Amino acid sequence: MSKLTVGSLFSGIGGMDLGFERAGMEIVFQVEIDPFCQRVLAKHWPNVERFGDVRECGNHNLAAVDVICGGFPCVDISNAGRREGIEGERSGLWSEFARIIRELRPRYVVVENVAALLGRGMGRVLGDLAACGYDAEWEVLPAAAFGAPHIRDRVFLVAYAKQERQHPGSLSPRVFLEGPTCAESGWWGKRYTNSSDGALWRIPEGDFLAVDDGFPTELDKACIAAMGNAVVPAVAQWVGERIVECHLASTQEQD
Repeated sequence: MSKLTVGSLFSGIGGMDLGFERAGMEIVFQVEIDPFCQRVLAKHWPNVERFGDVRECGNHNLAAVDVICGGFPCVDISNAGRREGIEGERSGLWSEFARIIRELRPRYVVVENVAALLGRGMGRVLGDLAACGYDAEWEVLPAAAFGAPHIRDRVFLVAYAKQERQHPGSLSPRVFLEGPTCAESGWWGKRYTNSSDGALWRIPEGDFLAVDDGFPTELDKACIAAMGNAVVPAVAQWVGERIVECHLASTQEQD
């Protein structure tokens, strides 16, 4: 089976892209408007075609791909944000995501966002996907279940054209949740407690950003913002592997 091709929207510094590459997919294009993130993408994916403004992209300049993925802005959805919901100025860019899906008609769509999307826009996302002819599965996946030193709950939604229908429950994360969590890992640094629910996690020891380390302050700010918005590659890899497995099974059934 040839590699599934991927078009990345709201690419950030490429966390989703890296995870999907590790799952055996090929990145064809990236769309990202932030200048710092663009430089990071250019360094790690020098041969991938890149675009800036998602509002200026569509079937007139984007290649046809098997998978379109992206984490559209969470500013208006997040509990730490404006809480205006998916109709807000920034999170409202979901409409551009949906438009590109309609125009390119990929086999699969992967949407990532904060868990608050479930109460501030999931109905709109599912409705738009259904109108495009896609079914969907979704799950809240914590980065901590994949070995990260923080909880970081994120919704991952996988949609697929109705003729590509997958097996129910294919995104269940139980195999990871039953394994060792970051709080049980031996190589992390000091342990911290989340006072809200008593959950434990660890952060690695070492240097921190935003200190007098010789790098410009503005660079530190750009790094912090980019990493804060990034998808954890290990989570994206797991999701990507599930898509590859389901696609292979579907292809074999058709044969």
